[in-house]
Amino acid sequence: MSRIGKMPVNLPKEVEVKISGQDVEVRGPKGRLFRTFHPMVEVSQDNGALKVVPRGLSPQARSLWGLSRSLLHNMVVGVSNGFSKVLEVNGVGYRVEINGNILKMALGFSHPVEFALPEGISGQVDRNTIVTLSGIDRELLGQTCATIRAFRRPEPYKGKGIKYANEVIRRKAGKTGKK
Repeated sequence: MSRIGKMPVNLPKEVEVKISGQDVEVRGPKGRLFRTFHPMVEVSQDNGALKVVPRGLSPQARSLWGLSRSLLHNMVVGVSNGFSKVLEVNGVGYRVEINGNILKMALGFSHPVEFALPEGISGQVDRNTIVTLSGIDRELLGQTCATIRAFRRPEPYKGKGIKYANEVIRRKAGKTGKK
């Protein structure tokens, strides 16, 4: 039995849910999200809460049970509160600026790196080194942050690169220079 899948998803007052078969649409003050769930799980609504129930007891149905509940919970939280992630850029001469939805980064390459933020993701830059990305789709937000981080991953010797704000970089000792 899935401990996560058994829990109901409570709906805030401002969130509306429309279920038609496997398609679920969630509307809230921040926007709307739509997802088609796997046929091995069933999504239902009763008494201001959403429930996910597996169809059958196969291992695949049980594994999709908790996943579907988590995806549904993320949809409800996204349209009511939204999500945000913070990236930090560390390094001499490394900086970031944003123009519209284009993120322009100087990361030590011979050219600036430009990245177009996907629709539904907004960005804000503080002190030229801290980027705050926010949106209602948690999956898209995480993928966008991972793509931006992949342009220059933090290296273990000096810690230069793009890292998450709460990420801890394991540092290595460099060469000592003894002969």
